[in-house]
Amino acid sequence: MPTRILLVEDEKNFGSVLKEYLKMNGYEIELCEDGELGLKAFESSTFDLCILDIMMPKKDGFTLGKAIKALNKNMPIIFLTARTMREDMIQGYQIGADDYIHKPFDSELLLLKIKVVINRNNSGAPIEQLIHKIGHFEFNTQTRLLIHKQKKEIKLSPKESALLDLLCQHKNNVLLRERALKDIWQDSNYFTGRSMDVYIVKLRKYLAADPSVQITNLHGNGYRLAIDRMEDN
Repeated sequence: MPTRILLVEDEKNFGSVLKEYLKMNGYEIELCEDGELGLKAFESSTFDLCILDIMMPKKDGFTLGKAIKALNKNMPIIFLTARTMREDMIQGYQIGADDYIHKPFDSELLLLKIKVVINRNNSGAPIEQLIHKIGHFEFNTQTRLLIHKQKKEIKLSPKESALLDLLCQHKNNVLLRERALKDIWQDSNYFTGRSMDVYIVKLRKYLAADPSVQITNLHGNGYRLAIDRMEDN
């Protein structure tokens, strides 16, 4: 399968030219013209790399990058910018950027950087960090697939995947409600709280095939992914 890249760039001419250039070099590209459209595209599809402009309307590249990392902490990101401020570069790397490219840039250099980032991402993370064992389930955070050993696989949405990943990281311990809301929704208010409750209900439904796996609600505190099987402790 070709490498899928989410390109978010508000300059229409530049974005179209870059999209066609990357397609000519074997990449599958989805181009979005602002940060809000970029986030919707990321939430509805699967990508191997995100290339984000920084100065964009509606949602800037840094804000979009934070939202993407909250949904998939392993997603590689390359920032594009016409600005050369040191503070911008520091902020980008603090968000988790894999690289930072200044406009105008050498197109061949961009291709080399893309290859380096993709190869690093494919080989850098140990497989045990990408796959969680949950009772009779196996959950792959990279592909967002939840697989039961006797049932068909379930493709999770980005927010479902991010929430289950956090629960797995705190397996048999408390995942604080505030932590989940701020990491995934970047906000902690009544409406985001209700939204998270809906996702918890969905995850419970997916995991119901194994009665030894429970997501319990600790009122006023958070949630606990409890697995009542010795080999999963």
